[in-house]
Amino acid sequence: MKEYDVVIGLEIHAELKTKTKVFCSCKNEFGSKPNENTCPVCTGMPGALPIINKKAVELCIKAGLCFGCKISNYAVMERKNYFYPDLSKAYQISQLVHPLCIGGQIELASGKVMRLNRIHLEEDAGKLTHISKSVGTLVDYNRGGTPLIEIVTEPDFSSAEEVDEFLKRIREALVFADIANCKMEEGGMRCDVNLSLKEKGSTILGTRTEMKNLNSFKSVSRAIEYEIKRQTEVLNAGEKVIQETRKWDDAKGKNLTMRSKEEAQDYRYFPDPDILPIAISEEDIAKIASEMPQLPQARRQKYVEEFGLPKYDAEILTTSKYISDYFEECTKLLNSPKKISNWIMVDLLKLVKEQEEFVFPISAQHLVEIIKMVEEKTINKTVGIQLLEKVIETRQPPKSLADKMGLLVTISNEQILELLQKLKAENTKVCEDYKAAPEKVVGFIVGYVMKNTGGKANSMLVKQLIPEVFG
Repeated sequence: MKEYDVVIGLEIHAELKTKTKVFCSCKNEFGSKPNENTCPVCTGMPGALPIINKKAVELCIKAGLCFGCKISNYAVMERKNYFYPDLSKAYQISQLVHPLCIGGQIELASGKVMRLNRIHLEEDAGKLTHISKSVGTLVDYNRGGTPLIEIVTEPDFSSAEEVDEFLKRIREALVFADIANCKMEEGGMRCDVNLSLKEKGSTILGTRTEMKNLNSFKSVSRAIEYEIKRQTEVLNAGEKVIQETRKWDDAKGKNLTMRSKEEAQDYRYFPDPDILPIAISEEDIAKIASEMPQLPQARRQKYVEEFGLPKYDAEILTTSKYISDYFEECTKLLNSPKKISNWIMVDLLKLVKEQEEFVFPISAQHLVEIIKMVEEKTINKTVGIQLLEKVIETRQPPKSLADKMGLLVTISNEQILELLQKLKAENTKVCEDYKAAPEKVVGFIVGYVMKNTGGKANSMLVKQLIPEVFG
């Protein structure tokens, strides 16, 4: 049995967050009634002339800046010619010779660098819905003309694990920078996998296949593992791998032949005569760069190195730009990053965990007020959580609300001493145990006082007063 090296390259499509389509003024909106958002331009009617969406161009450039691409000063939209029922024009407007973004890379946790070949702008096709053999297939052109970026990688991947990590890095950056929502279940992010095997150590690449219809990270990993196994069996049987496009069936856990794999020349690319070349100045690039947020990996590094947070905290806090911005707003008001992190991760996130797109139901200022009150022992953590819930319910400022509810610590030294004397009189064993090993009974004594004051005593003060009575 021969051993083989796995060689994988990716083509990733992400729908851009624009209000309108890329070459017309139709809405770019998911979930509309079939064929509601269409016009003569995006359905390819004779004589209809396209315009170009400036925002889509800017978002493509922004994506390039996320991954260190070189931004072209000159880009050309080209026609990629092929017939398919969901492509009403019989060509797709895309880019080949002069894309907007060239090169780029992403470093994985292992330190391995995955190179990008390019990022270019293009339009999406419509969507086919296969009903049955008797009814046939229906086509919805709403998606046709939706602005896409296509991220094309070099064949640097050698495992499903590397691909999975890479895709997650891509998605988090695009979402963080507000370029795309990347909702795979809505077709907002799709990935095609080009995979081949070569004899171990050889520099000669094998015949590749392309896998489509991969609509989740789990599907991508399963499809890669399946195709590695399938190609290995083909080669070990003395047969040749056929260059083709294969469709992944996630329910069956296998892929099937769709069609023979096309090459670039099959599409007869040529510059679109209706769209002028795009000129991009250095000033344009600088302006877009100035609007870029700090991306997740940089923020994680900052949280660990500057704020002293564990890597786990840093990962959770950068799962969305909203959470990360909220956390940073809190740290500007209170220099206690770990305490703030704990409150966000333990107490706030559980309140919104069922929401896909959420906003914390309390302002950063009010959360910090509650944390400060707990730190200053004005209230304890249990009362703090109760106060958090009440602030969310009433929208009132924490301090005034705590005062109205009688939550603030109001127990005097004299009242604490009185309780300690009472405990001493009622429980002589506590006195004996304290004299023998104070550290073993301090917790019990503090608990007694807290219970008898409804949690309103200052626990630190109780500890300070214990020796006066039991010492």
